[in-house]
Amino acid sequence: MVDCGRDWLGRLGRVSPTLILLTHAHPDHARGFAEGARWPVYATAETWALIGHYPFADRKSVEPGRSFRLGPLVCRAFAVEHSVRAPAVGYRFTLGDSACFYVPDVVAIGDRHTALAGVQLYIGDGARIARPLLRQRDGMLIGHTSIRTQLDWCQEDGVEQAIFTHCGSEIVSGNARSIAARVRGLAGERGVAARIAFDGMRLVLDGEASP
Repeated sequence: MVDCGRDWLGRLGRVSPTLILLTHAHPDHARGFAEGARWPVYATAETWALIGHYPFADRKSVEPGRSFRLGPLVCRAFAVEHSVRAPAVGYRFTLGDSACFYVPDVVAIGDRHTALAGVQLYIGDGARIARPLLRQRDGMLIGHTSIRTQLDWCQEDGVEQAIFTHCGSEIVSGNARSIAARVRGLAGERGVAARIAFDGMRLVLDGEASP
């Protein structure tokens, strides 16, 4: 399981993940842990510094840029620009020859070409379609880049499929068919197949685990 937002507070007993990864400490990604978790939770040192007062039973440290194994999966966190106060990461997951990259909130990906090299599926930030949602704080851009920009990344790095999640009001409140058509159109112009995520969506990544 990746992230656990504030609307999950008190509801973790309804699910049985093997372990949980955190991208950053913003409440909509980590507040569900305010009462703790009985599973191993993986996060960066910056994230632990912000939520260390939560009663976790098993804390695991993640170092951006260093790979680690979760069963058959090889995982690697990449630092991303999103927030000054709650530094964030995206996760690359590899299983044999299959790889995907997940980043729910992003302005830019550090070492993007390495993060997306050989990735078949990009799961990204659905805050805005064509215009970014950015501000400046302490001389740095924070917020969310657009779906269009992320599709540019996919085109440049050879990623053929993309799904956008953690959607903003432009998508959530818009007409689902017209939004989907617009995203497909932007993606098609770049040779990428893209769609908007929905609650209950299930994905199957095929790949043989390396020995």
